[in-house]
This record gives sequence, C-alpha cells and structure tokens, in this order.
Amino acid sequence: MTDAPRTSVPSVSDARVAFIGTGSMNGSILAGVLASGKAPATVVATVRRPERAAALRQTHGITVLASAEDESANARAVEGADVVVLGVKPVGIEAMAREIAGSLSPAAVVVSVAAAVTNAMIEAALPAGQAVVRVMPNTPSRVRRGVLAASPGRAATPEQAALVEGVLAGSGVVVTVPEEQQDAVSAISGSGPAYVFYLAEAMTDAGVALGLGRDLAARLAEETVSGAGELLRTSDDDAATLRRGVTSPHGTTEQAIATFDREGLRDIVAHGTANAAARAAEITKELSGN
Repeated sequence: MTDAPRTSVPSVSDARVAFIGTGSMNGSILAGVLASGKAPATVVATVRRPERAAALRQTHGITVLASAEDESANARAVEGADVVVLGVKPVGIEAMAREIAGSLSPAAVVVSVAAAVTNAMIEAALPAGQAVVRVMPNTPSRVRRGVLAASPGRAATPEQAALVEGVLAGSGVVVTVPEEQQDAVSAISGSGPAYVFYLAEAMTDAGVALGLGRDLAARLAEETVSGAGELLRTSDDDAATLRRGVTSPHGTTEQAIATFDREGLRDIVAHGTANAAARAAEITKELSGN
C-alpha cells in the first residue's frame, strides 16, 4: 500500500487493512472480514511462500505478497495501511514489529492476535506513540462466528479502538476487556473451540461404543453440537436453563448429567481452563525474559 498517510481515522469501509502473516488465525479473520463485504481492493496480506500467496489471491481477490520472493514484503504491505493485523507466532511478534516499524504511518493501528504477547512488548518495538490493540480471537472467525476480545494499548485513541472493532466485527462478536483479563479470555474463548471439538470427538467415540457406525456417530455429534450452539445463541434462556429443559426427571439425560457431576466434569473443565490461563502467563514471562 503506497497511498499518502491519512490525517484522520477513516470509516471501516474505507480503511486500508494489512494482514501480516496470514496463517490459520489471521487467515480466519481475513476470510471473515472479506465475507462481511470489505472491498478486496482495501486489503493486502503477506505470507512466506509464493504458492500460498497465489492461493490467497485466487480465493479472495486481494493483493498478497510473499516474503520468500521479496524480503521487503511485510514493510511494503504496511505502507499507507490504517490497520495492521500481525498474525505471526508469539515468539516472532516483537521481531515483526521491529521489521515494519519504519514503514508504518504514524496514524496506523497495529493489532496483535498473538496469545501471551502484551501491548507493552509490542509498543516497545514500535515508534513512540504508535497505537496498539491486543486481540484474542478464535477460529470460528472464518465463518463470521468468532469471538474477538480487544484490549487497546495506552496510545490507542477511542476512535482508533472503534475502527479496529468495526473492521474485526466482520469476523464475529468483538468485546473489549482489560488487558489483565486476556489470559482468562484465552482459556475460555481462545482455546474454547478445541474443547467443543474434543467433546464432539468424545461423543463420536461413545456412539461407536454403543454400536453406531463411526460416520453416523460423527454426524450425530457434529450436528448436535452445532445445533445446540445455535439454540444457545438465539435463545433468551441461559445454558443452565436450556440444559434443565432437556433433563426430564428420572429420564435418560438426567442419568448422563448425574454421571458427569459424579465424575467431576465441572472440576475437570475448571482445572483445564485454569491451567491454560496459567500457561499463557508463563509464555508471557518467557517471551519478555522475566
């Protein structure tokens, strides 16, 4: 992107967005943003391999630069961008921020979707006063059903934070949280899709053990998880109320729930998410050298 820098915050439709490192997570967000109607001409992305770049161009009709072909690809992509979404792995975020620092517009907002990397760590690698917003997304962003938790850094203005929210809203629900809650968010919604997929796996295996064919068991599990999620999303009732509605006294569901309670399923979930949050905090310390 080489247009002249803007002097004010643009509208969401006009904003020029650069996706730097378009792997699984950034690719999911990119797909959601474009599916929401964002004009491909306002979006540029970078990847490492030329073949991946060609595939993204064909799929989305956007400009994609490959760093294996052009060492300046990332720096070129952020020139004139209003929003820059960094999608590289946590261990590489600070180095990437330093790589693009000299090419950023002073008005650009840098968004990091890397777990465990704080705003302060990224700010330290960028020019003084550069706006940063830390975001914890999840993979359903690809189908515009993601949850994206945003924590603006100290230099981000309310208008810049609103611009980031507007751009990301194409991928799902955007919520604003204090940065100190990001580890908890990571454990619940960031990692959460894996828990749901794990449940579907377990239900499939249970169905096979009860005599169902694996393909049928998998379809029953997948459709049940998906349908229950949609019902939860669209209903005025909370999860506990909906669960009680399925759990008839002395019925089959009651027997299953009683077993889950007896075996400590709630405690297992609590322990697992606590360990996920603790690991996020550990990674932050490792990356910061503390």
